Amino acid sequence: MFSLGSWLPALPGLAWGWALLDALLQGLVGACAVLVLCSLLKVYLYIQCLNDPERQVEKEAIGAQRWVLELLHAVVLTALLALVGSRVAALVVLEFSLRAVSTVLSLGKGAHSSQLYLLCQYSLGCGVSCGLSFLLEGAPHRTCNLALAAGLAGLLATYAQRLARHVCTLYELHSRARYCGICIFLLAAGHGIPRLLWNALAITFAVADLAAVALINRDFLSTAEAIRFWTPLTICYTLLVVYMQEESRQSAGGRAVYQTVLVRMGGLFILLLTVGRWTDVFHVLISLLGELWCLLRAGVMLEACWRQ
Repeated sequence: MFSLGSWLPALPGLAWGWALLDALLQGLVGACAVLVLCSLLKVYLYIQCLNDPERQVEKEAIGAQRWVLELLHAVVLTALLALVGSRVAALVVLEFSLRAVSTVLSLGKGAHSSQLYLLCQYSLGCGVSCGLSFLLEGAPHRTCNLALAAGLAGLLATYAQRLARHVCTLYELHSRARYCGICIFLLAAGHGIPRLLWNALAITFAVADLAAVALINRDFLSTAEAIRFWTPLTICYTLLVVYMQEESRQSAGGRAVYQTVLVRMGGLFILLLTVGRWTDVFHVLISLLGELWCLLRAGVMLEACWRQ
């Protein structure tokens, strides 16, 4: 098969040709997963704000988001997920999984936090990318499989965005008139969207965690080398989880969320300076941009979650 690497210059950490196409397709699938999550959560929050007379300003803010910005969000997120290496993406997935388990246990049995769904955006993209990288490793038709996955993911993301635009535009009218099947269904079962997202994310991150551990361990030649990496990583992640739990109890709001992102990525940056590679350090900086980009894009919904 034709390879771009035969005539393009070889740059450190950048694979040309089909490997680059595979990375872009994996990033696109991850970005589509994030778009589906945000669209469904937008539908849920819009309905919740509509039913509360004191939250009409938030409802207008959620409904005012433009589709052009959604397209830009998809393009930027695809590029960031394609640039992040599988090693750092795996570390991001494992860190969020520990943080999510700690948050769920602190909330109590059966409790869910809408804010947690928004905080997992970039980690979800990394998790989907890791899962695809692991499941399709060595596949004879890897690029074709990724292209099919990207097509299906794009179709789901498109329909989810259409649903969100329909709800933000016509749900208030259709829910009163009761002649739109979609709006009638959401009127009766819209409260179940968080449970649907919860189950989907639980399955996705369970697969992503297994893939992340496998992707990290494949780089080690011996058990001693693996232990030298996992021991400081485990200590670092444990301290980060404890710190973030204490920080969440003492403060809330946008400033605390962004501060948590900086602390997490800063801890991972320092850790990889000692036990990682120089490409890992570069990928951590890309991950920081990805986390901040997702939080900035979901700022209106985050505000709605805090007030809820």
